[in-house]
Amino acid sequence: MSRLSMPDKSTFSEHQQRVYDAIAGGPRGRVRGPLAVWLHRPGLAEHAQALGQYCRYDSSLPPRLSELAILTMAVAWKAEFEWWAHKPIALQAGVSPQVVEALRKGGEIPFEKDDERVVHAFVKSLVDTRHVPDDLYQEAVQVLGEGMVVDLVGVAGYYTLISMTLKVFEIEPPEGEVRELE
Repeated sequence: MSRLSMPDKSTFSEHQQRVYDAIAGGPRGRVRGPLAVWLHRPGLAEHAQALGQYCRYDSSLPPRLSELAILTMAVAWKAEFEWWAHKPIALQAGVSPQVVEALRKGGEIPFEKDDERVVHAFVKSLVDTRHVPDDLYQEAVQVLGEGMVVDLVGVAGYYTLISMTLKVFEIEPPEGEVRELE
């Protein structure tokens, strides 16, 4: 059970209701996980959800690469909810089941697409070492382009906030769902 649930909708302030409606009425279609917790501070929820909407739906990264980056963050943080929520989206977006499973297990990943290899290496380096070496940066710019590299850093930053929220407030997948990162 989560340390902090969504505030009771019957007690929402006007600001909370406005933010809730924006999230539920947007591409996500519902309010759950970290977004629900952030409603305790509607100013945070409002701005974080807008950043999240950009990162997930409006960035220059195709969904396949964005979702791979999100799964890489989920594994790095051992954020079960994030893995549970994004694994099916990543598979639907075209990340191969073999790549997803290798990522989950933490072994050698059988990338067949160079852009996926670069996205994973970039995000993993950023998370593991808090640095991206010059050669990896240059390769990322060559393979993805500068705009996508900027968006990739944005996705990694946003999903760091997501992962921190999930871990601090102990937000887990719904009861009965399999935990895959332990």
